[in-house]
Amino acid sequence: MNLNMNSVESLVAQIQGLSSSGDDIAHLHSLLKQSEELLQSESTRLAVVLAELDPSKHSLGYLYILTGTPKMVPDEYRILTRCLYVYRYGGMHTGYVEYMLGTANTFVGTAWIRCGEACTAAPISKEQANEVILSIARFINECAAEQIRLAPDKFISVCKRFKDQVILFEAPMRGVAPLLTAVRKLKTTSEQLTALHPDFLLLCLLAKCYKTGLCILEDDIYEIIYIAISLCLGKGSQGNKAPIALFTLLTQMGMICIGQKRFRKALELLHNVVTAPMSTINAIAVEAYKKYILVSLIHLGQFSTTFPKYTSSAAQRNLKNFSQPYIDLANCYGNGKISELEAYVQANRENFEIDNNLGLVKQVVSSIYKRNIQRLTQTYLTLSLQDIANTVQLNSPKEAEMHVLQMIQDGEIYATINQKDGMVRFLEDPEQYKTCEMIERIDSSIRRIMTLSKKLTTMDELISCDPQYLAKAGRERQRFDFDDFDTVPQKFNI
Repeated sequence: MNLNMNSVESLVAQIQGLSSSGDDIAHLHSLLKQSEELLQSESTRLAVVLAELDPSKHSLGYLYILTGTPKMVPDEYRILTRCLYVYRYGGMHTGYVEYMLGTANTFVGTAWIRCGEACTAAPISKEQANEVILSIARFINECAAEQIRLAPDKFISVCKRFKDQVILFEAPMRGVAPLLTAVRKLKTTSEQLTALHPDFLLLCLLAKCYKTGLCILEDDIYEIIYIAISLCLGKGSQGNKAPIALFTLLTQMGMICIGQKRFRKALELLHNVVTAPMSTINAIAVEAYKKYILVSLIHLGQFSTTFPKYTSSAAQRNLKNFSQPYIDLANCYGNGKISELEAYVQANRENFEIDNNLGLVKQVVSSIYKRNIQRLTQTYLTLSLQDIANTVQLNSPKEAEMHVLQMIQDGEIYATINQKDGMVRFLEDPEQYKTCEMIERIDSSIRRIMTLSKKLTTMDELISCDPQYLAKAGRERQRFDFDDFDTVPQKFNI
């Protein structure tokens, strides 16, 4: 097929004729790259052209044309600031907004809206915006994964645009399922991290779909797809977005785990944000540290202000200063006096509400009852429900019974309750680590650790042979090391 590529119609004919075999698709990809200027010049006509293509058969061509259509933003959602716009959700910014040259960068929202997109965005009605959402969602669900992976940067751009549209439309729930599909289609293995992970997690947080967000956190990540770095971290002078992108992703993951009460995993993720290398303090690390304090109190019942040795000096110097109300809360929690803790929370309620952490703070207050009951198990073998209620400052024996039952169910204590006389008997951990189920769990953990060890060894070998690493390591070490030479004795004894 040899058509003149000077019109959109001829390009559509090429897409329809070259979307069957692998060789034809490779040739089509080359033609589409050469036709990008044509698509830009005919951007106002492309929406009509899409009706002639099947997103499941002509995925690559459909993607290029969809990328060329103008960005459309409803008038009521546009906020102009120095020729830029940032979106709002529920009357509030979706994250910390920093205006930079040519970019509006929302830290927590991870939506980087470039100046060109803002200036060319076409105003449309809500009905038209809804049609855009439906068309992109249909494409994401029906497109062929092997075709869109040929142009991952364009696929990611379309998905990010879709995410922006559903947030502008104040319907993040509508974007959760399509973006989950997009993430799965973009990656070739479950061990890959893509540029769409932060956008998917953002929609899960806004829609409170924590369980759905948790499904992609259960996979171990060993590889970051290269396109994720180029799009999320920026180029040139904006390469400093690398740590920001990492902090954003880890914080989002931590918040998803908090929503599902996976506090142990949340602590691990937030700990990685707080202790990650940073030359200057940033807002995301501060917010992560505040949540880290609260989750530590909920899950561990204590918090230490001492940082690990590998924590950056910037974090050690500044994080405490920006989180003083939370450190004072931890100190008050450590005293074990519920009345003082509740009074402190009430006095600082406004600060916690501004940080959107009031819900976690309330869980901290609730957890102190459990910690005080756990302390009783270290002193008494039997205790009445009335005595527990009096000691822990609960309102009634019935309330004490509910707390004890919940703690038994969660495996936090081991005890039995005699309903007849209202006595609680505290027991030792009954686990003897000799059941078939426990042996299988231990065996599974050992095999997982062995697999991780092999992967780390392989990664170490690859890094050791990487030319860029060797060049950088060579510049930073001395010209000659003493260990490079064999030691020669000064005298030989004959």
